[in-house]
Amino acid sequence: MTTDHRQTSGFKHRTRLAAAVDTLLSAVEPHERTERLPLNMADGRAVASTITAPNPVPNYDRAAMDGFAVRAADTFGAGDRSPKILDTVPPEDEITPGTAIPVNTGSELPEGADAVVMIETVDDNGETIEVHEAVAAGENVGDTGEDVAEGQMLYEPGHRLRPSDLGLLKSVGRWKLDVYQKPTVGVVPTGEELVETDPDPGEIIETNGLTVAQYVTRWGGDATYRNIVTDDESALRAAIQRDLTKDIIVTTGGSSVGERDLIPEVVDDLGEILVHGVAIKPGYPVAIGLVQETPVLMLPGYPVSCLVTAVQLLRPLLKTMGHLPTEPLPAREATLTRKIPSEPGTRTFARVETGVDSENGELTATPTRAGGAGVLSSVALADGWVVVSEDREGYAEGERVNVEDWEAQP
Repeated sequence: MTTDHRQTSGFKHRTRLAAAVDTLLSAVEPHERTERLPLNMADGRAVASTITAPNPVPNYDRAAMDGFAVRAADTFGAGDRSPKILDTVPPEDEITPGTAIPVNTGSELPEGADAVVMIETVDDNGETIEVHEAVAAGENVGDTGEDVAEGQMLYEPGHRLRPSDLGLLKSVGRWKLDVYQKPTVGVVPTGEELVETDPDPGEIIETNGLTVAQYVTRWGGDATYRNIVTDDESALRAAIQRDLTKDIIVTTGGSSVGERDLIPEVVDDLGEILVHGVAIKPGYPVAIGLVQETPVLMLPGYPVSCLVTAVQLLRPLLKTMGHLPTEPLPAREATLTRKIPSEPGTRTFARVETGVDSENGELTATPTRAGGAGVLSSVALADGWVVVSEDREGYAEGERVNVEDWEAQP
């Protein structure tokens, strides 16, 4: 590919989003690096080996109700008119025929007992009790391993750990776990117009790299947020080569076909461009490359385009590299208050604000801006986006649509 050809051809052919994602994910392999972490550091991480329970939960037979531990056979035939009389013995004693021991919920079942009569069905006379309701063997008893059996398989590799998982693992006596390391990502903002602070006329404060680095962290990666790299082939080449030790390289800006859009040319020279131009709006100038088996994702410079392409391409790439499941974004159904136009053959992401209809209480969605890929506030102040598929020409006012929440974790 030459610069002249790229600038004159533009984006006459745009790859559909699904095909672009398939191309990207087909070009990479999940890394196999693991580390052993204590439970309090493992939330959100992907399990790296099959986890089984070394101990049962509970690890003893226990009373499931407050009452008296008994032999079930000693209660057979008990009723209000003919209660069974049992002698009470101290908790440290063993249950023998005709005896009972007081227990609380969770207490270890005394030796010799096989059931618990509830306190509500007993008259306690001190040295004896009157049982008014018979119980069967095992009734009101929690057996050893009732919750988790010893040796039970709990989690397979790739399972994303949640706080409830960590509680369960602690209960079975697992204090440390083997998990996959977080994929490493070099985030490289590019553009000669970018500055960190105090912009002069013609300069812009860098925000894309910061935003992308934070999303990398949220999506389970380990981001290195690099300094701004100017629009110079040598500087861009050095930046890409520096981060070839990372699992993923992400650049922001300079991905289109203008004179200063040099990063696709640099990546193509160092490796291979797999996709350049995707049929989405906003975000079509995104590019996907591969350099020495390291995927390079070149996100557009407009903030909204950068965000959309990060969610659609970087998020599944990170999950794949880190052995994490790529779960769909959560969505809520709402009624459009205004129409959303869309170009056939292009997948459109229309930012919306949600509200509640005062008459029927239903959720509503109001488009904030159909275009405006450079307007960062249109996403920062939105509550989600409506995705218009390639085979539609938009949605009409009053239609029911799904509002996706791209901010949801993970």
